[in-house]
Amino acid sequence: MVEVTRSVPPPVQIAGAFGGVGVPELLPGGRGLTWRVGDVVLRPTGDVVETAWKSGVLSKLGKFSEFSVPRPLMDHEGSWVRDGWHAMEWVPGAPDETRVDDIVRAGLSFQEAIASEPRPSFIEASSDPWSRADRIAWGETAPPSDSFLERLESECVSIAASHQVIHGDLLGNVMFAEGHPPFVIDWAPYWRPSGFGAAIAVVDAACWHGHPVHELSRDFGMEHWRQLLLRALLFRTATLHLLGYWSEDQRRRHAPVAEAIIALRD
Repeated sequence: MVEVTRSVPPPVQIAGAFGGVGVPELLPGGRGLTWRVGDVVLRPTGDVVETAWKSGVLSKLGKFSEFSVPRPLMDHEGSWVRDGWHAMEWVPGAPDETRVDDIVRAGLSFQEAIASEPRPSFIEASSDPWSRADRIAWGETAPPSDSFLERLESECVSIAASHQVIHGDLLGNVMFAEGHPPFVIDWAPYWRPSGFGAAIAVVDAACWHGHPVHELSRDFGMEHWRQLLLRALLFRTATLHLLGYWSEDQRRRHAPVAEAIIALRD
């Protein structure tokens, strides 16, 4: 696979292979890696197996009133990935991290639509910081030594819940446009209880976007909500540790959310 450098636009021949015509335009978000070329959006591919699997699943989805997804595109040879790039149709809209209820509803509807998908092998094989943090959150890997993580972990208990493929990064990846259902983008797949994606979105909103901590008790009909919130905060703070971003400022930001979650009843 060709190595792609941050903020380097897709070559003309790559864009053209997916049907893109025009001058590449760098889109906001997407870690500075996502480009629009006409009606086509292109992004560097991480794991080729994961990208191809997600594209295949998304291409089979029908239409739903609660959400939509950008249609993944094959190149002119019928491949989902070409020289380190994959593509999807451009759709209108922008994220709004303050619309927590709408984001959760769209995310849960998306997950319901893919609930029958079997566990893909790449989830277990993945070793990036986010995958490792997910395993920490569910007690499958020991966390870094830190009193904040230890306190959250001490509140966790085992729960009986069925697992499925979920979207683990919903908050900034649901786009809104007038006249369209919410667009769910940048699918981050994990194999966890369906409510875990919603819990991560709510925790992210409380930590970073002013979502009131007293709203954390709203469970959206999810069982084991307090336990899901604990694991969501463990997941995010463990990720910060593994990426080397954890600091006293981060601790102060996350502490009120932790206290509010711990105060809830199982």
